[in-house]
Amino acid sequence: MNTENPKGYAHPDLIWSPEQLHERIGDPNLRIVDTRPGEPFALGHIPGASHFNTQYLTCDDTDEAPLRSFIRMWAYLLGQRNVSFGNTILFYDDYSRSPCTRAFWFLELFGHEDVHVLNGGYAAWERASFSTTRDAEAPKPEDFQYTTLHLERMATHHDVLSAIDDPDKVILDACSAQERVGTDLRASKGGSIPNSVHLEWTEHFTSEGTIKPASELPALYEQIGVTPDKEIIPYCQSGGRSSHAYFVLRLLGYPRVRNYMGSWREWGNREGMPIDLPPNPLPISP
Repeated sequence: MNTENPKGYAHPDLIWSPEQLHERIGDPNLRIVDTRPGEPFALGHIPGASHFNTQYLTCDDTDEAPLRSFIRMWAYLLGQRNVSFGNTILFYDDYSRSPCTRAFWFLELFGHEDVHVLNGGYAAWERASFSTTRDAEAPKPEDFQYTTLHLERMATHHDVLSAIDDPDKVILDACSAQERVGTDLRASKGGSIPNSVHLEWTEHFTSEGTIKPASELPALYEQIGVTPDKEIIPYCQSGGRSSHAYFVLRLLGYPRVRNYMGSWREWGNREGMPIDLPPNPLPISP
């Protein structure tokens, strides 16, 4: 076993173990960001962490003007958490869930090359018996300056529409089966994007909430046609769970992955978008 990369990922530095983070505590250039809701953060967090709940920071219109405005807002909010472009940044939440991978994806969209996720999140940190605190200081605002957006890491509704019949591209639905068939309705219309394949994002996890090792993950994707030679466009409801698929595929070394930020909240509410829906969908048991 490779002791430096026991999970066998192609890009292991994207994900840190609690032990790796513990070794870096006290590094003045490190910024630790807790992406959970405010209540859990107040009850206990990793020492030195600032708070930034990313769960509901979504954009359901990927036309250029609203999209650019939303991206500028993200840069401003990151700066308010004492995060600048020159920092090493680690995001975590309760496990390895979508709030921290949404933030990770945004940093990669900005072109940041030193951003990481804590494997297993706060639960793994506690299991390792590392210290926690309820103390927090107001972060000193920074100016989060970025120069070039890496738009090849993001998909708009235009990109997804053109990908439907493109054999070089795979649209990946990370939602639940209920959402896919329209029995769990979260927009004006339910269903799925035509020609998309489905792998629910929860398949990425071990029973402890850590990301499965590379020995288990590729087969899940390859059996549905999600292979490294294709451009992969994950989507969900609002770009969070799809960012988790983006993160896992980045870990595995997939070279072309683009998160559809608007996801079904945009697609299912926008007039004229093609939709697949079974003619008589039956309720699916949880």
